[in-house]
Amino acid sequence: MRRQLNTLYVTTEGAWLRKDGENIVMEVEGETKGRLPIHMLESLVCIGRVLVSPPLLGFCAERGICVCFLSTYGKFLARLEGPVSGNVLLRREQYRRSDSAAGHAAIVQNMLAGKLHNQRAVLGRALRDHSDKLPAAAEAMVRHARLRLKRIGASLAGENDINILRGMEGEAAQAYFSVFDQLIRVEHPALRFKGRSRRPPLDAVNALLSFLYTLLTHDCRSALESVGLDPAVGFLHRDRPGRPSLALDLMEEFRPVLADRLALSLLNRRQLTEKDFRTMDNGAVFLRDEARKTLLVAYQDRKREELLHAFLDEKAPLGLFPAIQAQLLARHLRGDIDGYPPFLWK
Repeated sequence: MRRQLNTLYVTTEGAWLRKDGENIVMEVEGETKGRLPIHMLESLVCIGRVLVSPPLLGFCAERGICVCFLSTYGKFLARLEGPVSGNVLLRREQYRRSDSAAGHAAIVQNMLAGKLHNQRAVLGRALRDHSDKLPAAAEAMVRHARLRLKRIGASLAGENDINILRGMEGEAAQAYFSVFDQLIRVEHPALRFKGRSRRPPLDAVNALLSFLYTLLTHDCRSALESVGLDPAVGFLHRDRPGRPSLALDLMEEFRPVLADRLALSLLNRRQLTEKDFRTMDNGAVFLRDEARKTLLVAYQDRKREELLHAFLDEKAPLGLFPAIQAQLLARHLRGDIDGYPPFLWK
């Protein structure tokens, strides 16, 4: 089993990162604030106005440590990587499958089956743990949404039209997010969820979800590149310039577990409150600096939790699961296994 390495998130405005031997050193206004051995890292994420020295960038590229730059609000800006890894024959097979609807319909079916199963698990966990605190009408809504997800999931296997499968995914997302607000046990109006809004997020819950989805996209992209797949050429998501379509495909199975569930926990446990968000003049809502740090710590802690992988029948840190799923996808494309086994949260 692959060893889980760390991701270093740097959020301090004006920080200067440089290389010192085999270490990353962080300086702020000429004063050393931290030092970390590079061999412990698999990626470096710089959020906001963070500067990185050219020698450190080159060293990270040589060591296969990707460096990602995000804006203060979590928007992806740039990514630096070393030489492309993997087998060119694997990528050529990926491109062939992507161009053939018949060649990747089964992959899309299984990815969506995993996503819908995990969405149902989030709703089921809420009913199991907090149904006594839900009003009768809210409980009925959650149960109905869970049933809709089950029905959509049952009809996936018989559908080979990619556009119809995309429509079914959209229907499932609508059912899932229509009751997401019922899972938030905080009464403050600033923390209510009225539906997904992106670019920009228009409420605190959307700001939290969007930031988590950005982190998850980074992890899935890194996982795909580590096994030699092209993160830009996907199956479920259409190819667009600048879009990591396959990373977004892989991410679908992990959204409910690594992002949605974590967002609910942070709000319901009051680790993040209405004071941790700020509203801009255009209505956009973003996390404050200290709230981002709280979120990053919680995200890293969540990735360290061990779960049983149903297909491998082995326990592993949750943070390794994107790499495991990427490897399983690569094995399927190479013909080593008959189908792509999705990640199912239990």
